[in-house]
Amino acid sequence: MEDLSNPIHIPTKTLDPSAQSKHAGMLERLSNLHQSRLQQQSLSREPNSNPNPDSFESTQSFLSRFNHSKNSIDSDLARLRQSTTDSHSSNPSSKSDLHKVSASISDLEKLVAESSYFLPSYDVRVCLETISDLKQTLENVSSEVVPKKRFAFKNKQTKKAATSVVVSEPELGTQETERKKPSFEVRDLPGFRGKQNEVLVKEFKGSEIGEFTLSDLSGCEVRLTGCLRALFVHKLKDCRVYVGPVLGSVLIEEVEGCVFVLASHQIRTHHARGCDFYLRVRSRPIIEDSSGVRFAPYCLCYDGIETDLKESNLYEEMGNWANVDDFRWLRAVQSPNWLILPESERLGTLNISNPET
Repeated sequence: MEDLSNPIHIPTKTLDPSAQSKHAGMLERLSNLHQSRLQQQSLSREPNSNPNPDSFESTQSFLSRFNHSKNSIDSDLARLRQSTTDSHSSNPSSKSDLHKVSASISDLEKLVAESSYFLPSYDVRVCLETISDLKQTLENVSSEVVPKKRFAFKNKQTKKAATSVVVSEPELGTQETERKKPSFEVRDLPGFRGKQNEVLVKEFKGSEIGEFTLSDLSGCEVRLTGCLRALFVHKLKDCRVYVGPVLGSVLIEEVEGCVFVLASHQIRTHHARGCDFYLRVRSRPIIEDSSGVRFAPYCLCYDGIETDLKESNLYEEMGNWANVDDFRWLRAVQSPNWLILPESERLGTLNISNPET
């Protein structure tokens, strides 16, 4: 029987040039069709070859939404600034407008926190820097829209008396406070401030869910149960901080010798020294200008924590506590500023249900 698979049995020399061209074109089309079918079959056999088929679309959708919100905030800030320039005085409604812009920036920050688990690290960094710029612009506009009253002596006698007054300790520290001003505004938020060697307890329920701050604490133990929207931490020393799930971000700055037990969508730490972090986090934790920090998995327990974690979309342990990004370390090898806490040195399960314990 004649072997039809051998191309020698179709001698091209018996075909005229036109037939040869048609024959070659047909073979090329058949070959391309065959390769296409093989590729499709290969993809169908390997469903995990692209584990995140929608990641690109998700990132593009996020960036589109982020830029739209950012442009809207820019427009609101420009309008506020222009209205003040035109009227040459502050508008009674300006404060309300400023609060609305501040809330929009907080919402944008929350959006980044909730989306950061699928975003590339570069995009997260750029978005956080953009939000930082928006906060700075808001602060500048606030000083223009609601300017601070200028200090003036009422008369010469007052001026003379003022020279003999001893400057109080808070006034002496004004310049130092300005130098160490946190990168986030926490002045109007509820929180614990200026405490030493105390046990500070706060339970969040239902409508109480909101933003909270811890500032200027030393030797304190903080227990926050329930769900928070955001947590801001500034200037803590030798403290233990135990926190239930945070729906948005935890921002930490200037802490030393502390232990943090946190669950959040995003955790960012600035100027930390010799601290241990027990985390459950949706995105990669971020450290900057920090050293001697160690990381371990979340170990907190209290009555109702499982429900809180599920409602906050933090019930699943994703292992990101061990995937730390050091934004000040650009080399390919791991940053020397952080390490994983050895199991032999980790805390056991911490149950803070009873405030007296």
